[in-house]
Amino acid sequence: MSHLMRTSRVFAWIILTGLSVAVIMSASLYLYLRPSLPPVEQLLDVKLQTPLRVYSNDNKLIAEFGEKRRTPVTIEQIPTLQLQAFLAAEDSRFYEHFGVDIKGLTRAAIELVSTGSIQSGGSTITMQVAKNYFLSRDRTFIRKFSEILLAIQIERELSKEKIFELYLNKIYLGNRAYGISAAAQVYYDKPVNELSLAQMAMLAGLPKAPSAYNPIADPERALVRRNWILGRMESLGFITSDARELAAGAPITASYNARDTDVDADFVAEMARSEMVRRFGDTAYTDGYSVTLTVNGLKQQTATDSLRAGLENYDRRHGFRGAIAQIDIDGMTLAELSGELANYSSVESLIPAIVTAIDDKNGVVETHTRALGPTKIAFDTMKWARRHRTESLTGPEPKKPSDVVSVGDVIYVKALNSEKPSEDATAVTQSVALAQVPNVEGALISLNAKTGAIEALTGGYSFGQSKYNRATQAKRQPGSTFKPFLYLAALENGRSPATIYNDAPIVLDNSDLEGTWRPQNASGQFYGPTTLRKGLYRSRNLVSIRLLRDLGIRTTLDYLEQLKLPTDNMPANLSLSLGSGLLTPMDLARGFAVIANGGYDVQPYLIESIRESNGTVIYEAPETILCDHNCDQLEEQHSNALEITESNDALPETAGITLPASRNPESPRIMRKLADTRSVYIMHSIMQDVIRKGTGRRANAMGRSDLAGKTGTTNEQKDTWFAGYNHSVATTVYVGFDQPAPLGRGEYGASTALPIWIDYMKVALADTPPSLMPRPNGLANIRINPETGARAHPDEEGVFELFKEENVPAPLTADELGSPSGGAPESFSRQIF
Repeated sequence: MSHLMRTSRVFAWIILTGLSVAVIMSASLYLYLRPSLPPVEQLLDVKLQTPLRVYSNDNKLIAEFGEKRRTPVTIEQIPTLQLQAFLAAEDSRFYEHFGVDIKGLTRAAIELVSTGSIQSGGSTITMQVAKNYFLSRDRTFIRKFSEILLAIQIERELSKEKIFELYLNKIYLGNRAYGISAAAQVYYDKPVNELSLAQMAMLAGLPKAPSAYNPIADPERALVRRNWILGRMESLGFITSDARELAAGAPITASYNARDTDVDADFVAEMARSEMVRRFGDTAYTDGYSVTLTVNGLKQQTATDSLRAGLENYDRRHGFRGAIAQIDIDGMTLAELSGELANYSSVESLIPAIVTAIDDKNGVVETHTRALGPTKIAFDTMKWARRHRTESLTGPEPKKPSDVVSVGDVIYVKALNSEKPSEDATAVTQSVALAQVPNVEGALISLNAKTGAIEALTGGYSFGQSKYNRATQAKRQPGSTFKPFLYLAALENGRSPATIYNDAPIVLDNSDLEGTWRPQNASGQFYGPTTLRKGLYRSRNLVSIRLLRDLGIRTTLDYLEQLKLPTDNMPANLSLSLGSGLLTPMDLARGFAVIANGGYDVQPYLIESIRESNGTVIYEAPETILCDHNCDQLEEQHSNALEITESNDALPETAGITLPASRNPESPRIMRKLADTRSVYIMHSIMQDVIRKGTGRRANAMGRSDLAGKTGTTNEQKDTWFAGYNHSVATTVYVGFDQPAPLGRGEYGASTALPIWIDYMKVALADTPPSLMPRPNGLANIRINPETGARAHPDEEGVFELFKEENVPAPLTADELGSPSGGAPESFSRQIF
């Protein structure tokens, strides 16, 4: 045998032995790793980490929570050119191989042998899917072999289109954007089907190194990568030479575009987020839930804007507190001024600015404003800025700009006729107005009176400035807005709107009231015998005190509990009549909703529905049923129906989710009658007089006949309120300092809270017909003498008053008919002293 033959045999045995060893090792690795490989079916059920999104009931985005921005799309929604760009950049033989590219894998193996690590990877799109969905990112041989095996398995069980779709929805493309759809929005603020060829190629260049080839962070490297991909697309026949040249010459247009919300509703967004996390834990941020709230987009935005405007108006009435800081700006460049302003945050539409020059002669202040650059303030927008001294005292009106500000002052300004500027806005010269962040705070809650659905809610001037939700967390004295509940208790206990109480001085000695108490009316005057109707719409304190004393404190507290108003913080003394107990604005809003809807229980709720990422509804707020009769039987019927459903077909775990005022979706909320319908109707009539001729007269400007409500102001004007409604909507507004302090001379519910309420309700009730409570049976209109509450003599002036049929004044006797003076009721003397 020749030497050549012997040598050939030796090499053949070496090759055969090497192949056998490789096969044995591969088989051993396969047998070792196969049990640990996940089933491919999991890919079809996997939940992409998609953020929690919160929407209004008219489908406007309120908030998005979660670290990863992702909006899954199907492959049919992605343009062919975009698919080809990714193929050119990542895996041009994707539709030809079986999940593994032998050439790329060989290159990776050589790198592993020569350097001890894998540099280029050699991964196909299928291998990247295996790694991204199932495996770690460690660069080890074991992980790579697992990736190969899983890729082959994926190719056997899924179509190429499905694999490509999974890849495009999972890949990280920088700036918290996961998936092609999110990246198109983040970099170009466009849906994926509206991108240009140059933009498609730019995104296709990101998977290899999202930071290094990021067009925002490193545009030069990103441009080189983009143009290389365009060249690959041409060489692969995906695009023509002309298309490549045109796209390669296109400028870089990428910029950071965080998804804007459609509605400014941070407080309700936080309420929804908190509830979702309480129910679903941290998966609430990643499982792609969509939460639809009960709030209406337009109403919610109006509530936010109205509260802010009302608080700013109050703040301006009490003067300018001066600059928030002083800086020596001598020799500073514009860039250095911008650097200084970076230390001060914008607060909603209020932007920090530095005064750079003052021209008293022409009435102009030059400023350098964050995000806007050089700006100017006209003196006309500064005339309000009297120097603040106390809440009841301001300095003289300024005569020139230098009376208000000095060069180097850091102040807040508001852009005129423009939206809140973005932080990356280009510098433009424009006019701004002097402003300041209000110290005063407030809340607004608007409820659907018949269901309890929250139609709008805002808990303060700025959620960014303070997360404290005053709508639900601030326990404050309601003042005179409490009186309707006292008067309703009186109507339920035999009194009528014509019952007389004396509006006269009273001195009370009571240890609970810290000694001698001499209550007064807000005006400091006393008006003598007064009907309950007039006592309420004129908000007479002495009438309320005598009414509570006559009615009984325990009787009143029991009635408050019947209305389901919290009494834990209610005093058991006569100061209760003036609203000295503690309620949150939400408590008060709910109480007024009970009156508004005719006396039925109502429980506020915020979440209308919850959907999973695939659109499946897993929660819907239950129907609300206002129940007059046989409520126990009705509740039992629905409970039995639910038990049958549960026994036949187990409800999903999330069906029992406990949300505000909610039970299982299959079980409606049975809202029982809490107050006599006739008493509530009479209360509507009295509180309509608050609007027509009482402390809420400003609301007449709305030109509606269906409005009712009550103002409220506490001792020393520390808390001010207006709670108003028609038969369908109940809205409560609160204004006060977080640390209780007087709001200042002349500030009452009618001047602080009521204007906010009006601004909101103008929009909330726009284009809606009057909504009045239907008149129930069992009432009578009787003409009375308003001074005595008795029936009016035919020859004297009288007014018509509402009475329950069993409480109508006695008919005039023959003797009384002969005397125009009529007669006073028997209890008159008792009630006025």
